[in-house]
Amino acid sequence: MKRSNRLVLLIGVFLAIVAFVAVLLLAGGGGGGGAESNRPPEELPTVIATADIPLGSKVQADQVKVEVKAVTARETGAYEDVSQVVGKIVRQNVSTGAQITSTTFTGGQTGTVLDIQTPPGKRSIAVQVDQVTGVGTVIKTGDYVDMIVGFTGDKFPVITLNPADDTFTVVSGLNSTSVKALIQGMQVLGTLLPPPPETTDNQDPNAPTDSGGTTLTGQQQIVILAVDAQQAEIIKFAQLDGSITLVLRSADDFLDPVTGEPLPDGPVPDTTTGIILKSLVDTYGVIPPELVETVLPAQASPAP
Repeated sequence: MKRSNRLVLLIGVFLAIVAFVAVLLLAGGGGGGGAESNRPPEELPTVIATADIPLGSKVQADQVKVEVKAVTARETGAYEDVSQVVGKIVRQNVSTGAQITSTTFTGGQTGTVLDIQTPPGKRSIAVQVDQVTGVGTVIKTGDYVDMIVGFTGDKFPVITLNPADDTFTVVSGLNSTSVKALIQGMQVLGTLLPPPPETTDNQDPNAPTDSGGTTLTGQQQIVILAVDAQQAEIIKFAQLDGSITLVLRSADDFLDPVTGEPLPDGPVPDTTTGIILKSLVDTYGVIPPELVETVLPAQASPAP
């Protein structure tokens, strides 16, 4: 072989080796970068409360901040940016330094109560409602409600006395139903709902399925309210002899418009008259029924 050809061959081999080494180096560097980019973060921004946030309050911008925390120290459902939480109503008390999580705004699993924190000077009392008397059974922890009570006529019997023998007779045909907003501005401390129906493997495939619409199932809900001692007595009486309906209020009625914190004494209660049939007739124009007299034509006398 000529010397020149041998030199060209050696140079070619050398260049091939250099190219191979370069490919290995590039592959190694690229692989390291890919592994680094695919590695999960060890720290993440986390929204932290900078002040105590009472139950039922709306989160204000100056009550939260962002801190970087180790992933292992973050709670499940923690938020990363304050814009995700400002303006939302908290469904549990939040302490300074606590992380703001999705549970902060749901109160935990819907319809369950693991613990009740009764405010100082208050009592906790449970009221049972259904879809009609309990705003569709969607009342949540932290909400504010009023209680409307109705008493039927049998609770207000009208009687006449017979002085001769001191006996009395109940007068029938009178409407004695009475309705009144008795307590206003009670805060909900928790709610209880029945567990969802169990599904079995043997369920009939031809059975009708829920289309996602609202259905009246008669579902019951237990609503736990914060009340004072006098209000607890009123509620107990109403549970025994009346019919209770809870009316949902706007949270803004109970929050300071500047600080977003609950008003210490709540809004001024509305003055109501209560309703009986006479007030519906006199004030609201309900027309009472009238006796209609029909005059029949004279009948011809039968022939003798």
